[in-house]
Amino acid sequence: MQLLCSPASPFARKCRVLLREAHLLDAVQEVNVSTTPFATDAAVAAANPIGKIPALLRLHGPALYDSRVITRFLDDHANAGLYPHARLWDTLTLEATADGIMEAALAITYEGRMRPDDKQWPEWTDAQWAKVARALDAVEDRWISHLSGPLDMGQIAMGCALGYLDLRHDSRKWRAGRDALAGWHATFSGRAAMIDTAATA
Repeated sequence: MQLLCSPASPFARKCRVLLREAHLLDAVQEVNVSTTPFATDAAVAAANPIGKIPALLRLHGPALYDSRVITRFLDDHANAGLYPHARLWDTLTLEATADGIMEAALAITYEGRMRPDDKQWPEWTDAQWAKVARALDAVEDRWISHLSGPLDMGQIAMGCALGYLDLRHDSRKWRAGRDALAGWHATFSGRAAMIDTAATA
């Protein structure tokens, strides 16, 4: 199988971390692509009509896309147990929260990088960051015990979301007032799979 991905994509990173945690690197080749909403890579468009990464090309059947679909498939393929039945709904909700952080943070990135200066809307950007801040506060207040439990996909997704905030929005200081979450991330980001998939630009 092949995973169409980009080193800077937090959604692709979720899948890449799972490949390492589930020992699937021999079964799935990572294929780096460069794609944007304005210049969609042809291979990505062929795999996913929406034109987004990640996309998973399988040996049999159509490509899978959306990171949550891919991670569920890979987890099942490897029987990795990263969606544990005993706390499935909590895991899925935490993963959805992390994905929401990524979506809002990516929207801010696109606003700053892809729109002309005179067409950027600061109030809209502030509204996107407000989503991020609310989600981080909720994780700090309600989800630290889950984050501190056995490894699951909710933790991986949150680690990737926080890593993306460091990569693209470090000036916003997401750690301020969130000591428990910051401490968790400091430990979690030291996992070998997180270190191996960390983007630098």
